[in-house]
Amino acid sequence: MNNSFLLALSTLVGTIIGGGIFGIPYVAAKSGFLPAVFYFVVLGLAVMLLHLFFGEVCLRTKEKFRLIGYTRKYLGKKASWLAIFSTLFVVVGSLLAYIILGGNFLHIVLGEVIPLSSGVFSMIFWAVLSLFIIRGIQLIAKAELVMNIALFAGIFLIFFFTAPHVNLENFSLINTDNIFLPYGVILFALVGWAAIPEIADFFKRKKEKRTIDNLVVVAGIVTALLYFVFSLFVVGVSGQETSYDALQGLIPFLGKEVIVLGALFGLVAIAASFLVLGNYLKNSLRYDFHLPYISSASIAIIAPAALFLLGLREFISVLGIVGLVLGVVEGVLIVAVFLQAQKKGTREPEYKLRLPFFVPYLVAFVLVGGAIAQLFFFYGR
Repeated sequence: MNNSFLLALSTLVGTIIGGGIFGIPYVAAKSGFLPAVFYFVVLGLAVMLLHLFFGEVCLRTKEKFRLIGYTRKYLGKKASWLAIFSTLFVVVGSLLAYIILGGNFLHIVLGEVIPLSSGVFSMIFWAVLSLFIIRGIQLIAKAELVMNIALFAGIFLIFFFTAPHVNLENFSLINTDNIFLPYGVILFALVGWAAIPEIADFFKRKKEKRTIDNLVVVAGIVTALLYFVFSLFVVGVSGQETSYDALQGLIPFLGKEVIVLGALFGLVAIAASFLVLGNYLKNSLRYDFHLPYISSASIAIIAPAALFLLGLREFISVLGIVGLVLGVVEGVLIVAVFLQAQKKGTREPEYKLRLPFFVPYLVAFVLVGGAIAQLFFFYGR
């Protein structure tokens, strides 16, 4: 592997791995081992194909766009509004999830010293980071590196301390009452297609661009395995006591000190993600919608906080809903754009997927079917 491939791989893996990893053990514990494996395999393959589809779209197009631009080019202006809605919804929903998780991690770290609730800590987390988003400091651009280092350090720390405590009796095979629970959370955690256009731009030579398909496959396998092993270790220790943030449920087994250290790593990671996403939303409102700086910054920081204050504070539910929108809107849009780009593309791509004609439609069916099942789980019971 050359340096360019490794840097691009790091970018994609770093984009995929984020706060969603902390929600996976909870849904795996509640649904059972077999459904969790099923979702990892099916959704892992579906998302990998979507990344490959999007990569080929980028290589078939002379202009440099992102999902909104590709949708406008290949599907028309009306369809692009769906991409705009999805982008805003997903970013605000992700920021909300990080506010919830940040407050919980702060409570783990400081709760015994400063007796405040997780909700108050969430607002402190939001207020401090919002100041950086308003100022738009250039350090935000470097936050991704800090996030990757902190997150991987925290994950492997948990691996190290949980391994001796894993008990096979803590695993249940299947719980039909929660069988649809993992869909949105796992899908949210696996998606990284925002990085695909960046990688296509990063590679300058044709020889390098031909490796994008291999890069996507490697990144998909690495992240899915990491998520699965992380969930295996956490659920293997805490079983049905697994908490929605993965860490709090480990305290009785590993002790407060170890979990505080893990929460610190997680806090740095999600803080960096919050800054990157918040700054992205602010700039999108400025440049795509031509809003004044103060207005765009205000919307970017106030929207997720307003949802939190309105009572949307269930981390797993937020991840599930955001994952649902990612799949049923953005995922299906990528399939449709891919099919049109094959017909109307403006350049010869460095790689072409050789798949049976029905595969893109099957991916779309999996996404829509999963979304319907997820809605049934949340609202049909």
